[in-house]
Amino acid sequence: MKDQLDRLDARLDAIGKRLGEKELRFPVDLVTGILFALFALVILWVMPDQVVVSEKDVVNGRAFPTLLMAVMLLCCVMLIGKELYKLATKQPLTWKTINLLVEIKALIILAILAGTYFLSKLTGLFVVGGVFCCLGFLIYFRCRKPSYYIITVALAVGIWAAFRFVLGVDF
Repeated sequence: MKDQLDRLDARLDAIGKRLGEKELRFPVDLVTGILFALFALVILWVMPDQVVVSEKDVVNGRAFPTLLMAVMLLCCVMLIGKELYKLATKQPLTWKTINLLVEIKALIILAILAGTYFLSKLTGLFVVGGVFCCLGFLIYFRCRKPSYYIITVALAVGIWAAFRFVLGVDF
């Protein structure tokens, strides 16, 4: 078992080393202008299905979000126009460099947190999500001591039991 864990650690280290050397570079203002313009268009497109309006209301539930998305679209168009002008006149653009290893680590942490939420939501038990979160982070940080797993799971269950049965909090 220890050999398998050592081989897995070596493989993960090799993958991490390769990813640590890879970087993405992109013009940040142009890309964010395009992404947020698309986001605003999607919000405007799905809003009629999501927000019901009443004919008797002077200001309905779509007024503020529509205004906000219109302002956001206008700002995005101005930002994209500015960046395209810089491209046409050969002025330097603002570039962002992203290290793939850092971003993948952040995505793994986000996945652990999202899994925690969805497990809690699907089962209706906060303790299931809490145990998943504890185990997920211990595995992510490559903890090898079995006692740490036992302690964190026991604490997660104990804290849940204290809130649920002693304090009467239903979550």
